[in-house]
Amino acid sequence: MSTRAKLGVVAASAVLLAGGAVGYAAIAAEPPPTPPPAAAGDRAVTLTPGPRLLAVTDRYVSSVATADPAGPRTVSGLECLRVYAAAGTGVCLKPDTAWSYQVVVLDAALNQKRTLSVPGLPNRARVSASGRMVSWTTFVGGDSYTASGFSTRTGILDTVTGATVPSLEGFAVTRDGRAYRSPDVNYWGVTFTADDNRFYATMSTGGKRYLVRGDLAARTVATLRENVECPSLSPDGTRIAFKQAIDADPRKGWRLSVLDLASGRITATAETASVDDQAAWLDDATLAYTLRQSDGRPDVFGVPADGSGTPKLLIPNAESPSPLT
Repeated sequence: MSTRAKLGVVAASAVLLAGGAVGYAAIAAEPPPTPPPAAAGDRAVTLTPGPRLLAVTDRYVSSVATADPAGPRTVSGLECLRVYAAAGTGVCLKPDTAWSYQVVVLDAALNQKRTLSVPGLPNRARVSASGRMVSWTTFVGGDSYTASGFSTRTGILDTVTGATVPSLEGFAVTRDGRAYRSPDVNYWGVTFTADDNRFYATMSTGGKRYLVRGDLAARTVATLRENVECPSLSPDGTRIAFKQAIDADPRKGWRLSVLDLASGRITATAETASVDDQAAWLDDATLAYTLRQSDGRPDVFGVPADGSGTPKLLIPNAESPSPLT
């Protein structure tokens, strides 16, 4: 079996939330390795916009040159399980103790500006294009409505006002044009629009997963279409990259795809391995995402967003990619 085929099998075998959360818990609980030394002559890791990509290497924030992502990398001493940055602001989901975690807002020099304790295991992180808004998703346990015993919790922080939404589950929901209420409503994978108020996310309820558009000020969300998970809005605001469950069944894995918001047309990318990640747009034409090898080690790949080309290994032994825009 080829390496890429093995990647698909591994990802497909971990699609159930409980299994994914348990496996992730084991990885998160491991003590971090000592950060490797930075390449000679490299600058320290910063979040200043420029031609570099941010990622996590062996649980430490790192960066590489966009022109040579597989080449020398700079590794910081900041431990993060997930990281993302935009406009000089970063968000880091990091361990606090062996079994507790924090959302940390970073400035361009990786200084910690604000810290929030969060329940559960870190899963997703995003920063709005302006750097003002940050969001996170964690796995949590104990919700009575879940058969698996695991669900997710998604929050948003305004770094200017300090206003915090610890969970989107209190937002009013419109599903298929009608007001909707259910105790099993669950969210993950926020991506912000340019106005720092509206956002897209995944909502699950009744065994289905929906793309929703949210209004932070109004505390509302509305469904747009089914079977769209982990959305990522393109820099030009016209398309959403997402993982689409094969035959609408996550147990079969996911296909990395792109939704054109104006036409509703969906284009599958050339990546055929199952992608269980919230892809990042490196520019208006290219997506970056994490795939895991058969032993669990992550690699960052890239693929054109228009369905052309072939997937390419970008950053070996890394995950959580983010362009430093």
